Amino acid sequence: MRLVVAITGASGAIYGVRLLEALHSRPGVETLLVVSAAAQAIVPQETGRALAEVQALATRTFDNGDLAAPIASGSFHTDGMVVAPCSIKTLSALANSYAETLIARAGDVALKERRRLILLVRETPLHAGHLRLMLALAELGAVIMPPIPTFYGQPKTIDDLVNHTIGRVLDHLGLEHDLYRPWLGCSEA
Repeated sequence: MRLVVAITGASGAIYGVRLLEALHSRPGVETLLVVSAAAQAIVPQETGRALAEVQALATRTFDNGDLAAPIASGSFHTDGMVVAPCSIKTLSALANSYAETLIARAGDVALKERRRLILLVRETPLHAGHLRLMLALAELGAVIMPPIPTFYGQPKTIDDLVNHTIGRVLDHLGLEHDLYRPWLGCSEA
């Protein structure tokens, strides 16, 4: 499986990092990473990790300005793309086919080639414009997956919350994991 992973400038860089950690060294999975300029500043601030350390988790990295990169073309096969986190700026670019950056172009390629595009949209509150953009992308086939925590697993740490979201991403990619306990129904006390 070959996946494009993009980390954009919305708060929540840990989601992209945790996804890379979950995919790193997984047999048969190749990760192609693009980090926006804003995310390059946010990753160290939010995660305490150097950008190079995060990039080392990927199979290959690309500059967000490199529109000649292989992932900018539909002829370069990938199995999908995850934008974690997805800023409203990136959401808007994708919804409007404004492929000025490699992240937006690779996302546009995923849509036009009918490949998986999973967007961990990070913004709150949402106004009608944000919701319209999400609806437009959902109608084009994207999976809109804001990282909203669940509590049935009785999370104890931030890692528990992040792992649940990344586990759901892996579910949508068809990859097995043990990042969270799935809902099994209510049990009688």
